[in-house]
Formats: sequence, C-alpha cells, structure tokens
Amino acid sequence: MRPRIIGIGGSSSGAGKTTIACKILESFRGWGAIKYTKTSFYTSITDDPGILMKEGKDTRRFLDSGAGKVLWVQSPFSELDETLPLAVEMLSSLEGIVAEGNSAIEILKPDIVIFASGADGKIKSSAKRILQMSDIIIFGGKLPSETPEGARKFHRDDVEKYLRYIKTVLAGHS
Repeated sequence: MRPRIIGIGGSSSGAGKTTIACKILESFRGWGAIKYTKTSFYTSITDDPGILMKEGKDTRRFLDSGAGKVLWVQSPFSELDETLPLAVEMLSSLEGIVAEGNSAIEILKPDIVIFASGADGKIKSSAKRILQMSDIIIFGGKLPSETPEGARKFHRDDVEKYLRYIKTVLAGHS
C-alpha cells in the first residue's frame, strides 16, 4: 500500500517550502521526506547520510526535524515518471511522505497539496499549475491573486492551525 503523501510546492525559491515541510515532520512522527532537485543530464536517488546531513542542506533540515528517512531525488523532469515512484517504494514502510518540489507534485498526485506563497504574492509561471491543484495555501504576505476558491488559506505564522487542519484531512483519508 502506498504511504500517504503530502506534496509541498511553491511560488518561487525562498517561499517557505522547506520550513513548512519541517513543521509537518516535527508534528508527524513516522514520516519520511523526498527532496526533488531538477537536473539536466543525470538521475540519482541519494540516501547516503554523509550527503544528506551536510550543513545547510534541506535534507539535513528534514532529518533534524524528525524524518524517519529522507531521499534526495535528482533527475530531469522527463525521467520523474520512473524515478519518483521508485523513491516512494523505498519509503513504503513509513506512515507518510512529505515530497517537496512542484514537479514532484505533478507526478505523484499527493493526497494533500500545499502551496507556499512568498511575501510578495508573486508566482513564477511554472508554479501556477501547482497553485490551481492546491488544497492548502500558506502565505507570508498577500495571497496570490489566482488562489483557488476551494483552497484553505493559512498565514505562515498559524502553524498550529494548518497542522491541525492537515491532521483532520488525513484522518478523513484513512
């Protein structure tokens, strides 16, 4: 059985995706994480602690936040259809997975999609599809102008509120 998946995408680099992922991992014990980085030529799935624990890496922040296991997926988008399901299989013993990256969301079709919006409310064009798929919008300043009506909206400082909501949604998916 596939673990539950929470996908976290965002408006741009620095929007808060990793911070949100860490808050979820602190609150949801027994979960793992996938960090996706787009590459041009090669594909790899890294679980080497020597690489994942490097200071300043998002993967280290995930582990420090309590992730049961972390994988760093590096791949061209064209190979994600094969690579991400393999990564999910590698984490299948866990209760759930937090997957960070807009492209990862498009491929994995998570149970919950969270969109992190930066303080300015601006969105890079490649992130607009993810915004429209989002169940939850977590914003720092103003909401993006194209926020879907049905999405729940939380200010990034309302951590307890959005964590409680995520738990409620996941309980309904059980």
